[in-house]
Amino acid sequence: MSMLPDLEGLAIFAKVAELRSFSAASAELGLSKPTVSKTVGRLEARLGTRLFNRTSRRLALTDAGRMLLERASRMLSEAEAAESEARAQSAVPRGRVRLAVPMSFGLQEVAPALPDFFARYPDISVDLHLSDATVDLIGEGFDLALRIAALADSSLLARRLCAVPRVVVAAPSYLTAHGTPKHPRDLTAHACLGYAYLPAADVWRFTNRAGEEIAVRTSGPMRANNADALMPALLAGYGLAVQPTFLVRDALARGRLAAVLTEWSPPEIALHLVMPPGGPRPARVEALAEFLRVRFRRAG
Repeated sequence: MSMLPDLEGLAIFAKVAELRSFSAASAELGLSKPTVSKTVGRLEARLGTRLFNRTSRRLALTDAGRMLLERASRMLSEAEAAESEARAQSAVPRGRVRLAVPMSFGLQEVAPALPDFFARYPDISVDLHLSDATVDLIGEGFDLALRIAALADSSLLARRLCAVPRVVVAAPSYLTAHGTPKHPRDLTAHACLGYAYLPAADVWRFTNRAGEEIAVRTSGPMRANNADALMPALLAGYGLAVQPTFLVRDALARGRLAAVLTEWSPPEIALHLVMPPGGPRPARVEALAEFLRVRFRRAG
């Protein structure tokens, strides 16, 4: 197998030749003079020829050095330009950001917010991935994610943005036909529409203001892995469901749904901004992260 080119040696050689001085090259490169000298010596040994004729007062290229210099200088220039371009890409908000968000929250809240983001950052594009499943940010190449959960400890960097209240709701037609539950244990006699990604989909947990806790095993005609998918059956009067308030706000305001068991609360969940560890991050990722932080940050 052939060896890789000695790119470091070629770059240092080009800098020494440009400045006609090992001392000047070491100062400009931030390296010690012995390091610069040893690196050039290593390159000469690799090539099997001298590149400089050295005297105490003068440094001159050999014929081999002159032949090598043009390409080595071009390589150094290209490398410096590549680094400069990469730094500019990192510093200026430009390029694509891969963002993963829960399906319903993405449709209701994130997608409507993106036009404001694009107006502010016209050179950034967003690859929006909608799924209630927990994606592997690192393994699937996502830059950041929004997650709604009681977040478990992990190696990811997470910042809590706001609480996401949930409420038990039902259509007035269902409550008229089957009665209104007054206590969580009454749910055992009701049709309950379940959300599949709960830790235990058929067990609903509640706490009241006195700190009393209760877990109720429920059953019903439907379970789904997305809260929006429960809405048609919910509005048609086929059962009760625990839904986030952002999803049912309009239906509650219009009287299409009614909140029940309002003295009891499901376990608190929150919206988190999650990112892989490490840094610094490209400016495009920081720009979207800050936009989401400001857009969805709430007190509490």
